[in-house]
Amino acid sequence: MIQKNGLERGIAFPTGCSINECAAHYTPNIGDETVLKYEDVMKIDFGTQVNGNIIDTAFTVAFDPKYDNLLKAVKAATEEGIKQAGIDVRLCDIGAAIQEVMESYEVELGGKTYTVKPCANLCGHSIGPYRIHAGKSVPIVKGGPQTKMEEGELFAIETFGSINGKGRVFEAPDCSHYMKNFDAGDVPLRNPKAKALLHEINTRFGTLAFARKWLEETFPRHIVPLKALVDGGVVDPYPPLNDVMGSYVA
Repeated sequence: MIQKNGLERGIAFPTGCSINECAAHYTPNIGDETVLKYEDVMKIDFGTQVNGNIIDTAFTVAFDPKYDNLLKAVKAATEEGIKQAGIDVRLCDIGAAIQEVMESYEVELGGKTYTVKPCANLCGHSIGPYRIHAGKSVPIVKGGPQTKMEEGELFAIETFGSINGKGRVFEAPDCSHYMKNFDAGDVPLRNPKAKALLHEINTRFGTLAFARKWLEETFPRHIVPLKALVDGGVVDPYPPLNDVMGSYVA
């Protein structure tokens, strides 16, 4: 529908298919043979862009009806966040409203009842031209920033609910998502392969996020130069974000 055309329009960032305790930023690297199972909870997170105007959207897929209330909780919380959003609304008030709705749901799992917890260190965000995270964060718990939404701004209202976990995420290994640092400017690079890879990134992705596997076709020996760009602060890694092993996030 978008008819991909270089940086003018197409995919805005790698499609996430984060499973169970992984809340976000997982897409399979080459060689990953993970198989989706009946008892899994998977987040599909995808985006499109036209002339750098990004739409960021996500939903959860679960096959086992025991997770129904978890999915209802995050959907209702997201809808509440959208309802609360508006010009001059404080971001902290949106977070408080999201938390109240999400924590009103319970899920029974393995004979125990769990309140759905918001993942306190995840949030929605403002979006700018060719910039998926434009500076403002929309919390999903109370106590967030007093900053207000302003006219002309674009926001992704995102809510993450966890059961039988900590309700907090940490960075996991095997990173697949990367993005050029929007504010990096011109950084002197001595490594010729890193220079060549940066040219490839600038040409194909600009400041849009990309998956490591997308480099494989045109730049198969990218791992060492990509690390050099990360170490130099030119490219930022966005590793998978996980709650504790065995938990379920929607």
